[in-house]
Amino acid sequence: MTKSFREIIDKPTFFGSLALLLLVTVPLIVFPEVGSVWVKVAKDFVTDQLGVFYLLLGVGAILFMVYIVFSDIGQIKLGNSEEDPEFSTASWASMLFCSGIGASILYWSMVEWIYYYQTPPFQIEGGTPEAARWAVAYGIFHWGPLAWAIYLIPALPIAYFYYVRNHSVLKISEALMPVLGEERAKGGIGKLIDVLFIFGMLGGGATTLGIAAPLITEGAHELLGVPRDLGTQVIVLMICTLIFGYSAFVGLKNGIRALSNINMWLSVLLLVFVFLVGPTLFMLNTGLDALGRVLDNIFHMASWTEPFAQFEQFPDTHFPQDWTIFYWAWWLVFAPSVGLFIARISRGRTIKAMVVGSIFFGTLGCFLFFMVLGNYGVYLQFSGELDVVQVLNQQGATAAIFAVLQTLPASQFVILIYTILALIFTATTFDSISYILAAVVQKEVDEEPVRWNRVFWAFALSIMPVTLMFLGGLDTLQTASVIGGVPLLIVALLLCISIVKAAHYDLRYQPSYEEKEIYIEDFPKDDPWSKDGDWELPASSPHGVSHDDKPHIEGDPGSHPSRL
Repeated sequence: MTKSFREIIDKPTFFGSLALLLLVTVPLIVFPEVGSVWVKVAKDFVTDQLGVFYLLLGVGAILFMVYIVFSDIGQIKLGNSEEDPEFSTASWASMLFCSGIGASILYWSMVEWIYYYQTPPFQIEGGTPEAARWAVAYGIFHWGPLAWAIYLIPALPIAYFYYVRNHSVLKISEALMPVLGEERAKGGIGKLIDVLFIFGMLGGGATTLGIAAPLITEGAHELLGVPRDLGTQVIVLMICTLIFGYSAFVGLKNGIRALSNINMWLSVLLLVFVFLVGPTLFMLNTGLDALGRVLDNIFHMASWTEPFAQFEQFPDTHFPQDWTIFYWAWWLVFAPSVGLFIARISRGRTIKAMVVGSIFFGTLGCFLFFMVLGNYGVYLQFSGELDVVQVLNQQGATAAIFAVLQTLPASQFVILIYTILALIFTATTFDSISYILAAVVQKEVDEEPVRWNRVFWAFALSIMPVTLMFLGGLDTLQTASVIGGVPLLIVALLLCISIVKAAHYDLRYQPSYEEKEIYIEDFPKDDPWSKDGDWELPASSPHGVSHDDKPHIEGDPGSHPSRL
């Protein structure tokens, strides 16, 4: 028997999310110029005044994941003890990478170094060799382990409650029950957190669209000669919507997994081709050098706040606020949706495997894009074959990207693969977001959210961005979602406390669980290391055992059990 809307949907979350979205977007539509100014002021406040908290978030996230991996919590399995992983490692890795990155990696991996080269960090002079070295490293840093650690903060407690405690609810508020208590988590505070999370996801979707639509449109222009106008971008969006709408309709295994696998193989094809026909040794050397620079300076890069910039005698580059802080704010806005998705596809794995796999595969995929596509553009710039910096400054980032692609052998084929990748990346990202949106607004989720709910959010994700594209307010919605995500700073801390509290409480009640701390109290008479085989405790031993009253244990000294 089919359940009704009232039985399936959590109405406060469903209608609250739509109301907040309309509350933000309608004023932007009616008063676009005033709204844009106010949003910029709010964005500057967030990055300038709250920036240090975002930097603490990045450092804290990676340290927390290290703790989880090496603690007993990491050994907990998500699912039944005999259960195998729901997805193969290849499918799992491709799904989490495609959902967590999207078309943005195609865009920023090729042009991000140009911005850093012209306005580098640490008060380095722009356009210098030292600026170039930092430029090829900073992209890897911003898309590396800290970013994926931020994604995992919501994934841990949600996966724990869904697969270990068998709560059939995929919500941030549900994962906060150990901290907030059941009444608050299921009451007004929990609903507000879920609504803010949904708003952030919708803004994140707008970001993906704002980057992907011009890329796909430019690719269609190069291949088919279609005009680069707004109408083409809307058609592109409709094609994306049809793809991920169908994917949402057929479900997780037949939809997102299939698209992600296609994306993975196309990505491998593109990267291998460019790597082999391009300056292979230069890309390899530069990538390795950049990786070493990041690993050597990762905590300096993660904690650089430019504190003396407030004084007149010190230059103010505003680099941390414009890049690192804003990136961390974006990852935090995306974290609930990506984290929920990572949790959903990690059934059958241990928490340690989920954390290590997500950070490793996510960082590796991003690193390869920057190493190959980014460093190919760097080579063109410094070899004199193409002035990529000038193209970007005069014609824009999209023009610079396709100018780089046109220098490759079989450029039309490369552009075709690149455009298809951008299309499917966008569809996959929207597909995973619509899946999670549907899960969050449902009261319970058994296997997957109900089909009509998935399809509704798939199309709802497109309607609002299309409207804003016509009115030129897409950038403002992107920035507004970052501002709306500020409360998630506190939520992120509460989520970390929640998983530790719940897991440690449950571990104490497992009959097979043993504490790792061992107290050595009794000692054998003989040991194999001293010359005469006779082991002695000094007189000052805390056990009070002297040379004359050494403990003696009968039997084989190797068989004496340690006292737990």
